[in-house]
Amino acid sequence: MNLKQALKAGAGWCYLHNPLSRRQQAEGVILMLHRVIPDDREAALPHRRELCIGSPAFERLLRWLRSHFECVPLMELLDPHAGPSDRLRVALTFDDGWRDNASQAFPLLQRYEVPASIFLSTDFIGTRRHFWWESLGETLWGRHGTAACGQLCTRLREMGASPPPAILDASDPLTRSTALGLFLQSLKRLPGGALQALADSCPADAEPHALDWEQVRTLEASGLVRFGPHGASHSILTQLDAQQLERELHDSTALLQQRCRNPLPVYCYPNGDHDETVRRRLGSHRYRYALGTRPGLFSGRDDSLALPRIGVSQLNAVRPSLLAWRMMQGERA
Repeated sequence: MNLKQALKAGAGWCYLHNPLSRRQQAEGVILMLHRVIPDDREAALPHRRELCIGSPAFERLLRWLRSHFECVPLMELLDPHAGPSDRLRVALTFDDGWRDNASQAFPLLQRYEVPASIFLSTDFIGTRRHFWWESLGETLWGRHGTAACGQLCTRLREMGASPPPAILDASDPLTRSTALGLFLQSLKRLPGGALQALADSCPADAEPHALDWEQVRTLEASGLVRFGPHGASHSILTQLDAQQLERELHDSTALLQQRCRNPLPVYCYPNGDHDETVRRRLGSHRYRYALGTRPGLFSGRDDSLALPRIGVSQLNAVRPSLLAWRMMQGERA
């Protein structure tokens, strides 16, 4: 841990253990996660650590949450009529619907009896479609060999998105991974359809990226997990025309109503992006709540269609005092 992280961790510890903390003014905190993968070292690489948490780190996080918070279902946290609690409430949310939510995260959620909500990009569920970030990132990382990496680099150059040379330099994995993470972030400016076409052209992984509907039914039947929509194709909603936006909202809603016994009345914006047009159309589908990615604690006074969340990364799952620091910053925001 470097000095900056150590100072943040210390401030987070003090915030969490200070009985006079202003956090008692908040109703709770909604945590945002994506993936849980088997290995902490793999999850710690810079191009993975924002979306991936190693299974050992996730277990440590759950123990910490159980020690310091009341872990509740999302709808209990959002319920304006919920009674008072001696401890700050926390609700876990997972975005996208990754297959490892069932294979890696769910057994630990069961072990520690922590409820969670999973928001599905419904076009991917039960298919072998690739999430573009994973397919492009791991192909450029070299998982599928140098030929596949070279072919993808050529396609990217043709689109005016040339990968930086550092991505191909195997002599320094940390620098290479950092450059790859920044490059993947920059690709968000490209149209969603173009990114998905690139992902579909990459070699397939051994397992699908997303959950299938049987897994969804199994997790829902446990009573520990509920599901909500995260778009259909995971397109950025603010980049769509009126017809495309309606398709995303309608299709993701309709499929969950068909496939799930009790889907959440909560929408989760892909990438957190929304504007007045998106919120107005979402309201016409009778959603009471929607989740963004703006960091902050839930106070009950927030815009119900733009609720804040605190992101969980490999770094702050391994060192939960850093997550407490993010909560402190979120409260101030």
